[in-house]
Amino acid sequence: MPIPKDPYMLLSWVNMKLRDSYPTLEELRYAEGADPEEIVRKLDAAGYSYSENENRFIPKG
Repeated sequence: MPIPKDPYMLLSWVNMKLRDSYPTLEELRYAEGADPEEIVRKLDAAGYSYSENENRFIPKG
């Protein structure tokens, strides 16, 4: 499956992959061919940030 372009579909996809398959964003990058900087940038613009402790993107605040 290609990486979603819509930020909210991307959020759902990334968090599902991190929850079910990958212990870190870096491992998702290698396995899925994703650019973690692009993911972080897109989700930051949508109001989310990556939490290493929770290994998921959470609302900023």
